[in-house]
Amino acid sequence: MPLTAPEFLRPLLNAPVAVFGGGASGEGVLALLGKLGVPGVVFDEKDGRKGTVNNFGPAEARIHRLAVFSPGFRPDHPWLQAARAGGCECLGELDFASLFWSGCVVAITGTNGKTTLTEFITHALRSIGHDATATGNIGYPFSRLVADAEAGVLAAAEKVAVCEVSSFQAETLRHFHADVTLWTNFAEDHLERHPGMEAYFAAKWALAERTTPGGFFAGASVIRHAQKFGRMLPPSAGVFSEGKSPDSGLAGTVFARYPQYENFVLAAAGWRHAGLADEALYAAARTFKSGRHRLARVAEIDGITWWNDSKATNFHAVEAALASFATPVLLIAGGKAKGGDIAAFVRRIAPRVRRAFLLGETKDVLAAACVSAHVPFVLCADLAEAVREAAGAARPGDQVLLSPAFASFDLFRNYEDRGNQFESLVNNLAVTPTLR
Repeated sequence: MPLTAPEFLRPLLNAPVAVFGGGASGEGVLALLGKLGVPGVVFDEKDGRKGTVNNFGPAEARIHRLAVFSPGFRPDHPWLQAARAGGCECLGELDFASLFWSGCVVAITGTNGKTTLTEFITHALRSIGHDATATGNIGYPFSRLVADAEAGVLAAAEKVAVCEVSSFQAETLRHFHADVTLWTNFAEDHLERHPGMEAYFAAKWALAERTTPGGFFAGASVIRHAQKFGRMLPPSAGVFSEGKSPDSGLAGTVFARYPQYENFVLAAAGWRHAGLADEALYAAARTFKSGRHRLARVAEIDGITWWNDSKATNFHAVEAALASFATPVLLIAGGKAKGGDIAAFVRRIAPRVRRAFLLGETKDVLAAACVSAHVPFVLCADLAEAVREAAGAARPGDQVLLSPAFASFDLFRNYEDRGNQFESLVNNLAVTPTLR
């Protein structure tokens, strides 16, 4: 049988659906609308996107009854305001897709670690025969997953959507529901979008309110901030890994050390809640390989080790990476600003950085912070110059770390592009070593 829209949505699908955003989320929505036999019109602010309209106002609002928006659209975006004023129902892509999903949902959120945890939970469930798929903010939109599933064959007892949820997605949730939610941690991030830490926390908190009772689990930093902001959680929600002795069962796995150990402890909480055996989770940990651009060793050249941590797009992630090294590193950092106290961040990391190589939109403000914190630095025009300068300054035994602390969109397509370019530049050093 075909996919069936809930009753409240059916009248809204009698007119073409406005799809805000022509990227992956928008494409996923169009694919799902195609399965439903409903036309969609894509509106995107970027000029030149094929088949899209780059303006939405009162005239357009009169044509549509439903607007589905990508997470990049702020709740107060003028197009959403115009759509609501014109009587349109407005749903985020994740919310819209959830209305057509009859399987189980495991939601993963957090400032850091959520992609690794999403991938691991998916890997572990598949290892014991469950039909699990990583979706959401991980790069495979929920709407695309629903569209790709054959209409009418969704088996609720067998299919699992392991859904990475960002604060941008969570803040507008109205229909999405999770059977289990794992919230890894909470730290300063995305303050260019949210007007303060409490607002950022509140955006993610929407998941706690949309989770089956007893199925919500959160790390220690989340619990501390919940108390700070007056949010009530049951004692069973707290999952504490800080200060615990290493788990010998995780030796040789990516979860052997903090902070990845916290991901495993959270996974175990959700795993046991589902009545699954610990042995299977430990076995999955031994075969799991984390994704690229997450504190990955690129090469050792002339006794210098190079590390790609391009996915570190916030302060908390960089601090966790630096804590992995026994001695101060040569750090390549900088990118597109996301808000937050840059000076305080540089003061915190100063003891762990021997020299910084700064690039991107934030390089000048980082340089000023380095002066105040007495961190030697080099201003670089681009990543290629940063790699050359770091290679020239490094000595055998040194560690050179790309851990940017900021978004990549000032100089790169995304963090993967940034990491790929870094790896290419480093590998070229092996062919044409830098003279010292």
